[in-house]
Amino acid sequence: MKRFLFAAILFMTHFRLSAQQQKIILYDDQTVANIGGSAKIQEPPYLMVFPSPVAGSKKSILICPGGGYTALAKDHEGLDVAAFFNSKGYHAFVLMYRLNDFQQTGSKFPAQLNDVTRAMQIIRSRATEFGIDPAGTGVIGFSAGGHLASMAATMFSKGDPSSKNILERQNTRPAFAILVYPVIALNDSFTHKGSAEMLTGKNSSASFRDSLSTQNRVTAETPPTFLIYGNDDKAVPPENGIVFYQALRKYNIPASLHIYPHGGHGFGLAPKDPVLNTWPELAISWIEEVGRSTSNVKP
Repeated sequence: MKRFLFAAILFMTHFRLSAQQQKIILYDDQTVANIGGSAKIQEPPYLMVFPSPVAGSKKSILICPGGGYTALAKDHEGLDVAAFFNSKGYHAFVLMYRLNDFQQTGSKFPAQLNDVTRAMQIIRSRATEFGIDPAGTGVIGFSAGGHLASMAATMFSKGDPSSKNILERQNTRPAFAILVYPVIALNDSFTHKGSAEMLTGKNSSASFRDSLSTQNRVTAETPPTFLIYGNDDKAVPPENGIVFYQALRKYNIPASLHIYPHGGHGFGLAPKDPVLNTWPELAISWIEEVGRSTSNVKP
């Protein structure tokens, strides 16, 4: 009964979301490429904004759907996730970022990092308008979107307080990161080769891929991180999360790694699975205990 109730709540909240979403284009610059990808999305990168239904709530999260850096799973790793976090009182922001395609004619790094950075800059610069605590904004990402979220957590901009541009003043370090079956290593035996090629190009050097393998980017400033995998994930094996978790421990970063006995890859919130669907509630409890309480962001 509980799992069906969870699915019903998601459906109802998802229906409400479709009626209230706000779209914010990331860049005023008309020369920025469209999202593109395998579906050839003819829109520039943008944010979908879903305000919290809870009056006075200041909690917020930026959501990065997966899709191998060539597609965007905007429903089960985007809108459904926004619906869940809305149900917990969070303002939710779904990022539609630039993608590559199988002909390698789309966007490669650093476009995706620029998009997630700009998204955080927009969210924090408009915190009063959105009614959020900017220092408490976290990030969640799935699969390749998990890699993007991990770049946001390890390759952030500290901002320039003296800049005349309000966006450039923002510190983009997330208060916390939730990484769901994320791609992490781009140059190992357990690499998701498709994501690596779409982000860096087919003929990129080993040193370049190493530089974007985010376990190599962890420092003492990396935010608290919560990781989720299925033990039987053949696409993005849990070793990705293990190396990231080990890097976090090296720097004494609060971290939690959950490897479920099943699930494979791409299960999202897993509303119909009574085992897998425990992770979203665990993540909420973890944020309240660890994630937001250790934030030291000064936007």
